[in-house]
Amino acid sequence: MNEEFEKSKMDAVMDKLEKGVHDLFNSENYKNYLSTMAKFHTYSFNNTLLIALQRPDATLVAGYHAWNRNFGRYVKKGAKGIKIISPVVKKKEEPEKDNMIPVLASGQTMEDYKILHPDKKPEYVSAGFKVSTVFDVSDTDGKELPAIGVKELGGQVENYEKMIDALKAISIVPVEFGNIDSGAKGLYSMTDKKIVVQDNMSEVQTIKTLIHEQVHSRLDDRDKISAEGLEKRSRNDSEQIAESVAFTVCQHYGIDTSDYSFGYIASWSEGKDTKELKASMETIRKTASTMIKELNSELGIEEIGKEKQNFVERHAAEHKDISTDKAVKAKHSMEMAI
Repeated sequence: MNEEFEKSKMDAVMDKLEKGVHDLFNSENYKNYLSTMAKFHTYSFNNTLLIALQRPDATLVAGYHAWNRNFGRYVKKGAKGIKIISPVVKKKEEPEKDNMIPVLASGQTMEDYKILHPDKKPEYVSAGFKVSTVFDVSDTDGKELPAIGVKELGGQVENYEKMIDALKAISIVPVEFGNIDSGAKGLYSMTDKKIVVQDNMSEVQTIKTLIHEQVHSRLDDRDKISAEGLEKRSRNDSEQIAESVAFTVCQHYGIDTSDYSFGYIASWSEGKDTKELKASMETIRKTASTMIKELNSELGIEEIGKEKQNFVERHAAEHKDISTDKAVKAKHSMEMAI
């Protein structure tokens, strides 16, 4: 009965996701989603969308006990939680399913283990999923949380020069500022392998443009695509992804670019199925999250509210290591799912 109940809860969450993916792609919903992603960039597409659907005004979420344990705060009585998907780990002495992973020392094979421990069976672990409840900071009381980020004020950006230096530092190609004859605000030259940003723009526009072009340099370089055997995206998809990442990263630091970014969002999803939409959103999520982490490192910002380490990394820390290709595959599947 308990398994049936858990399955019904999971089915309800997945139905919400399926509907939410298609409902997401109108301009206002998409803006809300990317704003949520900016706040929770370490969360998966599925969980970010679930948070946006249930609490679009959420700013920082954590589990009931995590609020007290990690932040010295308490969930208020009667607070309504947010349902997300989280991993559940089961330990067994015998493998029941193909996806169960043996806990072995680094570089050790099952044959090695049997030779070293002829009278002992290895422990196996498996990763499943369950519906968990998290609460927004507005549903808690207690210790004050530190403020992070760079705020936008009247078209200007606090610590603008520091932000520009950080963006230059994380760029994988050289960055130049100058006049662009075509009238474009910025460009990534695949021939010269460099980014050029139009000089004398507003601080907000300059930062947004620099991030946008960095996304092109990371995702759309034709030599990289050819060398890695990747499929070239359409120009429309490339522009939408670059602008979505730029909006998300800017939003994370309190820089609002929505007036510029959302003029043509609504048409992007036309003709695409759920799988295609989710694949694009996963690219946006991963790219934005990577850039935010790199920028935070350059800016000296210590993040709060990070999700726990994923299952494989956490279990490896507890049991020295989990070897074999199964661990890598399990880790990847966990990252994609939650």
